[in-house]
Amino acid sequence: MQQTSKAHTLILVSIVCGLLLVSAFIAGCTSSTSQSTTPAPTAAAETTAAPVTNTSAPAAVETTVAPLTTPAPVMATSTPKPVYTYSEGNVVAFTAASLSGVSPKLAADFAKMYPGHSVVFNLDGTQALRTQVQNGAYADVFISASNSYTTELTKGGYFVDGTVKPLTSNYVIVILPANNPANIKSLNDLAKPGVKIAMEDKSVPAGTATVAVLANLAKSTYSQDWNNSVYNNVVTYETSEPGVASKVQLGEVDAGFVYESTYTAGSSKYQAIRIPKSDNYLQTYTIGLLKGSTSKGAAADFETFMLSTVGQQDLKDYGFRPIST
Repeated sequence: MQQTSKAHTLILVSIVCGLLLVSAFIAGCTSSTSQSTTPAPTAAAETTAAPVTNTSAPAAVETTVAPLTTPAPVMATSTPKPVYTYSEGNVVAFTAASLSGVSPKLAADFAKMYPGHSVVFNLDGTQALRTQVQNGAYADVFISASNSYTTELTKGGYFVDGTVKPLTSNYVIVILPANNPANIKSLNDLAKPGVKIAMEDKSVPAGTATVAVLANLAKSTYSQDWNNSVYNNVVTYETSEPGVASKVQLGEVDAGFVYESTYTAGSSKYQAIRIPKSDNYLQTYTIGLLKGSTSKGAAADFETFMLSTVGQQDLKDYGFRPIST
């Protein structure tokens, strides 16, 4: 009986030990599982954070690019309005740029003839002066190198009635740099390959005159091929007649079409080739008093001076011609 009890005791002890081992194994597995799942929140946090970085990047790009999609307004190119204002006895004369050379002489002689009076010249291409007047710029007198612009302003009611009068005239001439690097000897040479020519834009009175001269020369002496070759050699179309003269003087071109008055005013700076009178274009200048003038008495005196013997002689001395020639 005692042996039987011992056997039973051993069996119970074995069972208990087995159960303890199983429990320990299960506890160990449970602990291992907990440790392996602990990093999960960290990984989840990294996954969640990533989109935040990605969504912030486009915002930065949009902030940088936005100004480029809204460019600054482009200002329309227009002739600026001069800031001349009225003063007693002072005349503001909007004057064709081809009178630049003679303008100081005219101003001095006007002041001598009319003590207490003076004149300020706004010198520009007639097409630009026309636009300035139409845009409301202040002026007392308008001197145009083209009847077309005078006619346009007359129709617009800008002139005092009866004050628009012929003033002087001008022919076209070809000028060359003083050293004549292209060795141009005649009008025929203007068509040679490689010659660089400057002309005024066709909106400028001198440009209109030049186009007519070239057509006349092609018809009377040269040919249409010559005419085409001359135009092919034109490298710049300037918006004022002095602009062409400047290109020639600086040697940027080999030849330029200007008025005779411009050559006369700066003959030491250029050589010249004259155009036969029969093929030339006589440009007529006009002068008129503007209705907007608040100094009409002085303005009328200036017009009288310009048409006087003194004023006409000044113009003649600088290459301008009387109306009749």
